[in-house]
Amino acid sequence: MADVTVAERKSALAGAHGGSPSVRLRPVEAATRVSLRTGAEDVAALSKALGVKLPVRPKGSATTKGRMAFWLGPDEWLLIDDKGGDLMADCAASGVVHSATDVSHRNTAIVVSGPGAANALNAGCPLNLSLKTFPVGAVARTVLGKIEIVLCRIDEETFRVECWRSFADYAFGLLAQAAEDA
Repeated sequence: MADVTVAERKSALAGAHGGSPSVRLRPVEAATRVSLRTGAEDVAALSKALGVKLPVRPKGSATTKGRMAFWLGPDEWLLIDDKGGDLMADCAASGVVHSATDVSHRNTAIVVSGPGAANALNAGCPLNLSLKTFPVGAVARTVLGKIEIVLCRIDEETFRVECWRSFADYAFGLLAQAAEDA
């Protein structure tokens, strides 16, 4: 019998460091991520199966026990479980029609925090990141420089930047340079 080898996912940003006295940058450890699509009639059943209420309004997010749901469109969410829970199995257990795609190996994240975090992000992101316009819990699919990201405000001075692994070095480098100027 052949030996079975399981591939281990390595962080796209292993060893990355950057920041300044007013901006801290931290690569996020590997997490489970699912791109979810479903109709409005099935949101409640999926919310129950996932253990987190799927937000149904623009810029909405919800967090429960390390599991996050980000509203990306009228029938689209990005689900994240930082503890590595089986989001695909939970979606399947809902018993309702949906489309769920595991994007865990596609995405990675960077946490940008500190009093200059919004200024560093605005070096490449056109959103108004004032607390009034982009409050705590707000989520948006937007751009950072030349790449698409999903941006979530975790607290007044902390943001989570979700991007594709292939663009992680670019995103981190842009943010590291912007942190120096923030």
